[in-house]
Amino acid sequence: MNKKLSLQEWIDDATEQQISFMDYCIKHQSSLVEKSPQELIEYMLSTLEVMEHSIEVGLSGVKSRGGLVGGDARKLYDYSSDSSKSIIGSAVGRAITIALAVGEANAAMGKIVAAPTAGASGVLPAVLFALGEAWNIERTELAKALVVAGAIGMVIASRASLSGAAGGCQAECGSAGAMAAGAAVVLNGGTPSQVGHAVAITLKNMLGLVCDPVAGLVEVPCVKRNAGAVAQAMVAAEIALAGITSVIPVDEVIDAMAAVGSAMSCSLRETSQGGLAVTPTALALAEKILKV
Repeated sequence: MNKKLSLQEWIDDATEQQISFMDYCIKHQSSLVEKSPQELIEYMLSTLEVMEHSIEVGLSGVKSRGGLVGGDARKLYDYSSDSSKSIIGSAVGRAITIALAVGEANAAMGKIVAAPTAGASGVLPAVLFALGEAWNIERTELAKALVVAGAIGMVIASRASLSGAAGGCQAECGSAGAMAAGAAVVLNGGTPSQVGHAVAITLKNMLGLVCDPVAGLVEVPCVKRNAGAVAQAMVAAEIALAGITSVIPVDEVIDAMAAVGSAMSCSLRETSQGGLAVTPTALALAEKILKV
């Protein structure tokens, strides 16, 4: 049996070496994939290009194959263009707009980056690009933060799961949110310890989230859940950067997510046999879609 990865061990190593968690992850991941740091960053830059294109596709107002979603990202973009109307502020508003855009691009069979899954593909680009725009961050730094997010995802995959079928939406949108929260912390210059707390707080706040896609499609409630996960990620990052800590250590939180996923009924793990998927409206929509 392979030894589980430990985010806390990586955090402790980075702290002991007195380097940023971003630098630690780049060094660690470069060694793991047998690429130079520059080659790794260049790959992440190409990944960001795909993410950016998916945002553009979503904002164009594309409709999903199932017909359940489409055009909402554009609506939110137009609404939030008037900052006087915003309840949540420009950075978070921009982030949730991007999350909807990528989710809708995915539902329309557009090219996206599964980070960590297609169903949760809007979360990470939303946080990266929204903060990049708000803080005028160079693209190379966003690519480096993407390495950090990937490292966090590796640990979650090792200790729990990234699959909705295995652990519910907490394993998809929850993990994506945790990855994005860690990326946000490093972009803000946070400490390795703060990365761990942001990851832990995000997962704690999304613990137990079920996966219940209407008609078995990655449309409802999936796309809007991406926006919700973005908000959770940014909240957790803000809390951690303020010096507030998670009482439960990050590895233990990930393990708890694994346990909750295992205990979750199979009807709530991507089978469309429970939750929102079996509401009267959802069943009527499913019947209509599947007859077409």
